[in-house]
Amino acid sequence: MAFMPPDLANLPSLLRQRGLTVGTPLTVLEETTSTNDEAKRAAKNGATHGATWMSERQTAGRGRQGRQWVSPPGENILLSMLARVACPPRRLPLLSLVVGLAARDAVARSAPQADVRVKWPNDVVIDGRKVCGILVEAQFAASQVEALILGVGMNVHTRAFPDEIRELATSVALHAPEPPSRATLVVDLFEALERDLPLVAARGLAPVHARLEAVDALRGKRVRSDQDVAGIAEGIDDEGRLMVRRDDGVLERFVAGEVHLLR
Repeated sequence: MAFMPPDLANLPSLLRQRGLTVGTPLTVLEETTSTNDEAKRAAKNGATHGATWMSERQTAGRGRQGRQWVSPPGENILLSMLARVACPPRRLPLLSLVVGLAARDAVARSAPQADVRVKWPNDVVIDGRKVCGILVEAQFAASQVEALILGVGMNVHTRAFPDEIRELATSVALHAPEPPSRATLVVDLFEALERDLPLVAARGLAPVHARLEAVDALRGKRVRSDQDVAGIAEGIDDEGRLMVRRDDGVLERFVAGEVHLLR
């Protein structure tokens, strides 16, 4: 019998009820190195658009820049979805923002009173604390994007975090009026992805730019980049670049990298 945690048992039926094509076929694992690894292997073997892998535990889960992603078994959402969308390589940075926006909207539906925002380039935060991380990886063929692996790690039920991240992390449960449902969060995430991902891959950020601006966690805040550039964040442009007005008045645009809030 295939493995299926009790609280995810209704996930396939919820996907069908919403009429979604992404999230199918769905593979749920007790343990793996990382769900992105599972999706990348399957992509090379011809897996179809929307195929998804979830796991209760990852032994080598990772975020951006190779950072480890640690999650207690069974508490959170660890998934990767395979997307086969026509996308020029220059639009890859935009897709992390689209996945982040979809995850933000899913969290906000479960925690409607919380201030849920997207933190450029690939995090979702509540009151400045990370609730979800995004890792988008691409496979190429002849310089074209052949497949995208959309990795999502979302803190759902965790209420106690290790000392080293206690002030940096949060979970949906800590802000929701009632215990959140992992299945509902996944379906809400996939519904937004099915709507927005093909649009942005084909047309750029314009179709979702206003929505993204409204939930930008950095806009108007003083920040410092990992290139030691400090200034006031002025939003995200149509190319998905973070705009920072330096202290000398020059406007910098960042394509990638890390940005930290300055208190």
